[in-house]
Amino acid sequence: MEGNIAELGKYIGVGLTAFGMGGAAIGVGTVAGNYLAGALRNPSAAASQTATLFIGMAFAEALGIFSFLVALLLMFAV
Repeated sequence: MEGNIAELGKYIGVGLTAFGMGGAAIGVGTVAGNYLAGALRNPSAAASQTATLFIGMAFAEALGIFSFLVALLLMFAV
């Protein structure tokens, strides 16, 4: 019985980790998107904001991938 409870706790921790970091990725993507929506209302500023767009997308994507990797590490390494 002791091992089954520990195994269940590990899976709960993996789920919470993936949820928390996935939520952070969604938040970063929303912030970057809203920033660009506001900044690009001025068409003359559009050319200077493409780097910000790519950086925001990269952070959102990286946090999603990190959540997956941390969940896998918790599931199989711990």
